[in-house]
Amino acid sequence: MATAEEKQLEAVRGLVRDVASKLDLNAWVRLWDGSRLPLGAAPTGNFEIKIAGPGVLRSILRRPTLDSVIRQYVEKGIDYSGGTLIEFGKEINARNRSVKFKPLDILKIATRLTPFFFAEEKSAKDAHGYEGDIIGRRQSKRDNTAYISFHYDLSNDFYALFLDPEMIYTCAYFTDWSNDIAQAQHDKLEMICRKLRLRPGERFLDIGCGWGGLLCHAAKYHGVKAHGVTLSKEQLAFAQDKVKRLGLEGQVTFEFIDYINMTGTFDKIASIGMYEAIGLENIQPYMRKVRSLLSEDGLFLNHAISRRAKRRSFLPEKVRPEQRALAKYIFPGGALDDIGHTVSEMELAGFEVHDVEGWRMHYARTCRLWSERLAARKDEAIALVGEDKYRIYIAYLSGCSIAFERGTARLFQTLASKTPKRPSPLPPTRADLYR
Repeated sequence: MATAEEKQLEAVRGLVRDVASKLDLNAWVRLWDGSRLPLGAAPTGNFEIKIAGPGVLRSILRRPTLDSVIRQYVEKGIDYSGGTLIEFGKEINARNRSVKFKPLDILKIATRLTPFFFAEEKSAKDAHGYEGDIIGRRQSKRDNTAYISFHYDLSNDFYALFLDPEMIYTCAYFTDWSNDIAQAQHDKLEMICRKLRLRPGERFLDIGCGWGGLLCHAAKYHGVKAHGVTLSKEQLAFAQDKVKRLGLEGQVTFEFIDYINMTGTFDKIASIGMYEAIGLENIQPYMRKVRSLLSEDGLFLNHAISRRAKRRSFLPEKVRPEQRALAKYIFPGGALDDIGHTVSEMELAGFEVHDVEGWRMHYARTCRLWSERLAARKDEAIALVGEDKYRIYIAYLSGCSIAFERGTARLFQTLASKTPKRPSPLPPTRADLYR
């Protein structure tokens, strides 16, 4: 009579065969007994997905969620070797956009897994997720400082391992796909300044200013009086030191404050990668607040990750598993809008929209370069934040690159002004952006 482990191995081999017949990937599965199973008809590559033991599958079966898979990945119950997650994801994107598992396929897979129902479970601790409300739908119940601190106060030294020298942590702009991350980020900062038509002496506000890269660039090359706001103490300290180092104390200032509590008037305003953090229910208050800070002839540039449009519903929106995982482990309180809704909310708040530009493939490449740079400095990263957090970030950056390449995530820059009943503050053409 076959032992329990023999039955489990037989079951998982059948499961891999079923999945391989559907996906036909150039990859392998390595089981806990050392056996290697193809995930396609005739794989030639070296990429392997490793399963440490039957208890891993038992744990996922007991809680069949993406969160369970992530926990097992973090603790190496599930692992990979012989390549990168990005290359594996790109192959799935290329080969399997139309693959659908029918109800009978799902039933067959479930039947295959019955030998694991009584396996000794390999539990994985939940030690790296945000412990509060990860969604934060309502502004009155959100702890924006805690949300921002969870992600950005991890370690300046850690982020420096994979970001460019100016510490820009948003989508780069590739005037040539062969450019490195430093050149692409410099070109991104310059393009933002050009879109806003910054001029010497103008008051320029950056909402969610990060490590101060945009403000310092704008002050140094365009002569503006720049002010930035952040809720990250680590970023604030770095940015203030940078201003002193560059001798820009008279031009660039920073403030630790939530944007909703700001006062004053600015000629130009940028929000670069901050819009995603406010929550969908708070978009209109955000737009009205930004408009209240903008001068009559000012310009506002909103740079944000976006998603595909959905049909609107009066019911609270369901949070997809991948969104919930991202909110729990990376960006608590965050949510993605679609560009159509963003534009309509801008207009409802009193803005006139002038330009919308998509940078989806720019972000796919940005995240790929970040992932490669972080992997190249693995030992340093582990020394700073631990191996678990390192593995989370490699998966996060890789997953983002895959999502942008696939088109499930997008990136748009939207330029707007405050005065739709007056002549536009823009020139008649956009030729000045590319001179």
